[in-house]
Parts: sequence; C-alpha cells; structure tokens
Amino acid sequence: MDTAPSAQPPASTAPAVGNRRRVATAAALASAVEWYDYFVFGIAAALVLGDLYFPAGSPTAGVMASFATFAVGFLARPLGGIVAGHLGDKRGRKPMLVLALTLMGVATTGIGLLPTYDTIGVAAPILLVLLRVAQGVAVGAQWGGAMLLATEYAPEGKRGVYGSVVQLGVPIGVVTANTVFLAAGALTTDSAFAAWGWRVPFLVGLLVLGLAWYIHTRVEETPAFKEAERALAEQEKSEQSSPLRTILRGHLGTVFLAGGSFAVNTATFYILITGVLDYTTRELDMKKGPVLMVSLCVSLTQLVLIPAAAALSDRIGRIRIYAFGAAGIALWAVPLFLLIDTGSLLWLAVGTFVASCFLSIMYGPQAALFAELFTPEMRYTGASLGYQIAAVAGGGLAPFVMVLLLEATGTSMAVSGYIIALSVIALASIKVLANRARSAEAAEPETAPEAKAEAESAG
Repeated sequence: MDTAPSAQPPASTAPAVGNRRRVATAAALASAVEWYDYFVFGIAAALVLGDLYFPAGSPTAGVMASFATFAVGFLARPLGGIVAGHLGDKRGRKPMLVLALTLMGVATTGIGLLPTYDTIGVAAPILLVLLRVAQGVAVGAQWGGAMLLATEYAPEGKRGVYGSVVQLGVPIGVVTANTVFLAAGALTTDSAFAAWGWRVPFLVGLLVLGLAWYIHTRVEETPAFKEAERALAEQEKSEQSSPLRTILRGHLGTVFLAGGSFAVNTATFYILITGVLDYTTRELDMKKGPVLMVSLCVSLTQLVLIPAAAALSDRIGRIRIYAFGAAGIALWAVPLFLLIDTGSLLWLAVGTFVASCFLSIMYGPQAALFAELFTPEMRYTGASLGYQIAAVAGGGLAPFVMVLLLEATGTSMAVSGYIIALSVIALASIKVLANRARSAEAAEPETAPEAKAEAESAG
C-alpha cells in the first residue's frame, strides 16, 4: 500500500489521463520557476551581493552579511507555509499556488531592479532583506500547493512518481539559474557583470507571472481537495474546522519529525550549491565559471535519480529509500570535503556528484512521504510546516554556519561534522516514523488516519 485514506478519488470521478498530465506538467513548471527565482539569490549572494549591498568591513564580513540575508528568506518560509497551508486546506490548492508564483515573480524582479548601497545607501540592504523575505514567503507557500496538485492527481500506486515531478523543480531551478549566470558572466566583462550583468538572471523571473496566469485559467482543483471541502463544509461551525488548529493540537509531533528527517538534506544541498561556491572561489582560488559548471552538471544527474528513487519508493516503501539516503549523506560527509580541499575540479565534481546521489535518493520520495503523513483536510498545512521547519533548521542557516565554522576552526572537517550531526537527527526522526508505522500496522481499524498513512508510506 502506498496511499493515505481518502487520498484517491473514487474510480467514477478519477481525472482523465490528459488532465493528470497537464496538472503534473503545470506543477513541475511551477516548482522549477519558483526555485529558479529562489536560487538566483543564493548564487548572487556568493558572488556579488556582499560587495554591492554590504560594502563595509572585510570580504568575509560582506559574504557573511550576504548569506545572512539569504538565510532571512528561509526564516520567512514557515510563514508562507502556515498561511498558504491553512488557506489551501480550506479554500483550495490552486489559488495559493497562483498567489505564491505571483509574489515570487514580483519580488525577484524587484531585486533585479534594486539600486545598490552606493546609490541609495542603507536603504539598499534594507530593501534587499524585505524582498528576500517576500521570496521566502512565496516559496514557503508554493511547495505544498505544487506538491499536492501532483500527488492528489496521481493514479493508484504512482504517488511517488507524480510527487517527484515537483521535486525535479529543484535541480531544474539550479541548472537554469547556473546556466543564466554562466551566460551573463560569459557575455560581460567582470566590471560589467558587477555593474549590471548579475541583474539579468533576476529579471528573467518575470516569466513566472505568465505561468501563474496559465495555472489560474487552465488547471482544475484536485479531486482530493474537493472531497475534503465537502467534509469541511459539514464541520464549518466546529472548532475542528481549522486545519492549523488541528495540526497544532494533535499532529505537531509528526510535523517536527518530518522536519527533523529532512533538515540534513536541505542543509547539505545549500552547502553544495552556495557554500561550496563561496569556499572554492574565495578560499581555494578556483575559478567561478568552472565551479558553476560542475554544479550545473551535477544537478543534471538529479533529473534521472530523483524520479528513479521515487518510483522505487512506490514499490518498496518511502521510509526505506528515505533512510538509505540519509545514512549515505552521513557516511559521505568527510570524504566530500577531503575531495573538495584538493582544489581539483575533477575531485570537486566527484565529491559533489556522490553527495548529490544521496540527496536525490532522499528527495525523490519526500513529497509523497510528507503527503501521506496527513489526511487531505490538513495535508497542505501539515506537509508545508514539516518541509519549512527543515528549510529553516537546515538550508537557511547552512551557508552562514559553514562560513562561521570555517572561520572559527580553519578546517572544512567542521562542516563535515555539522552535516553528520544533522544526519543523526534525520535517522532518529526516520526511526520514530518507522516505529509508528509498524505500530499502526498492528493497530485496530479505528487507528488515527495519520498513523495509518504513516504505515502505508513505510511500505
């Protein structure tokens, strides 16, 4: 079994194959353009934003201030997840996804047009932080909407595969962001890139507004939400009609377990695409273009690995695949930085490729796993909160923590230790989820739907 109760529509109302494909494509594109907009900030933070918006102090201080601004976006993500999750469970997945895409398009374009510190002084970093907060709210709102559009339209036994199309948005976003930055750098001189070339990738973000309009006009609400909407209508006067209240009162433990299980993935990912970019170019004197090319090529391999891991999870269970990926990250943390520290582009590629494989193994089944932890009436809220807690605890702080650890210890092994510590938390969280799954399998039929869903996700 691989589905939560009430997750699939009755056979008579099951969506047509063409509609499923259109929705899955729209969800994948929404994820890709949203993550593209989000990632261009991380690349710019490592390359230019420190000098342009935080010029005082040493280069290290400028990078740390830039990465702190990068982290602010992650702190805002739970807000987006809470608001969009609550409204998405009550009003629909599609409206919240459209709103998230629109907010992201406006915020990213705003960053591309924002004057620097030399032009408007202290107002520049303040506005940069506010626009980054808007990006954080948008991506916090987006993931749950795109993920549920895909998984709640999935046919029986294929939720993992359908959920993985949304997960593919991350490597597609990374590849596109790196490609646009590489093109901007290749077509401009260093001075022109610092003056205006870095803005081009942000202005490309305007395309997200067109996608938001397409989803608004061409994509239908999910069958699972329509079923849940009828149930919620009957409870409208009941205290339990609030999805957020229901999560906070009865399912907060599951939310934190989900977050704890995923923090190592998001932390390692942002260390690889942002922290390592800064470390290799600033500390190891490697060229930015080749390093970006390595990141781009490694991300391309995820386009194959993520759906493969998701498809396998449909056959043998989410938790088994998920735990294997987390254990692999822990075991590879030390070899990863030993290879990076050689300063060789080849060993950088090998180290980051193997790490990326383990990240993909976790990331493939993650959307379906998180969806199956909650019933449709509270799924947007619960899944979004779990994901965004991981984003704050892991991804948002990771590049900043990496710079602090390198400055404090002088060795990259401290960063490896940080990754290992998060891996231990992940494996402990996964073990608790697996134990709950085994207990639910032996329980009576009256067992809470959430526990039964966990059992089914474990395979």
